Amino acid sequence: MLSEFVITFRESLEAALIAGIVLSYLIKTRQTRFNNTVYLGIVAGIVASVIGAFAFSALAGGFEGSAEQLFEGITMLVGAILLTTMILWMMQQSHIAQELHSRIDEKIMQAQKAGIFALVFVAIFREGIETVIFLGAVSAGNAGISVIGAMAGIIAAIFLGYLIFVSSLKIDLKKFFNTTSIVLILFAAGLIAHGIHEFQEAGAIGIGTEEAWNLNPAINPDGSFPLLHEKGLVGSFFRDLLGYNGNPSVLEVFAYIAYLVIVVFYWKRSSLKKARLFKIASGRN
Repeated sequence: MLSEFVITFRESLEAALIAGIVLSYLIKTRQTRFNNTVYLGIVAGIVASVIGAFAFSALAGGFEGSAEQLFEGITMLVGAILLTTMILWMMQQSHIAQELHSRIDEKIMQAQKAGIFALVFVAIFREGIETVIFLGAVSAGNAGISVIGAMAGIIAAIFLGYLIFVSSLKIDLKKFFNTTSIVLILFAAGLIAHGIHEFQEAGAIGIGTEEAWNLNPAINPDGSFPLLHEKGLVGSFFRDLLGYNGNPSVLEVFAYIAYLVIVVFYWKRSSLKKARLFKIASGRN
């Protein structure tokens, strides 16, 4: 439930932010004649995402046995790649509103409604497709998804997006994105580890299959799972949020740690580069 909430909240919030930024800028610049174009882009993006969701579900339901495991593994790895791309993009964006404003200015000067529509549609559709893939990865790893968690994330994102819209983007988005990026980095690492697990189960990867450790307590006599079991209450919480696995293979552990090291290294290097550039700019002034 937690992972579904985090995914839909984050992806829906990004879509709501982009649409809200576009609308607020159009209102401030008295270009409200383009508002209907924005609304049309939002609706079209949502419809396209729903169609993509049905296509994804139909495709996912057509696999059995090792083919299903391979598909689930590919889904998890693709989800991790998309998630990582988004995280790295966020690390480089310190003024998201300013960037969008400049893009909108260009479209308005060209007086192209199609440009405004495309900007909003692509943003909504991209976030929607990423949500479908991420939820598909969660479903593959946890035998289904929590509709309540997913809907709660969407509602919370829309509410927060509305608050940001009416407050003219005064909330410190950089701090928010940094905090949620940490959570998503851990989640992406878990997707990679689980994806490798599926490939190993299907026999596609034959190295590093030895069990690194087994922290899963024995199942209770009544068939329920203990709290710390990866399928128990506490264990499933960490499984959803951090990709916890009570009995991972050696390769899963290596992939999880390697991913964290690479992404954190890139994050630190990017931060140091920004600090140096800021120092140089300050010295010139």
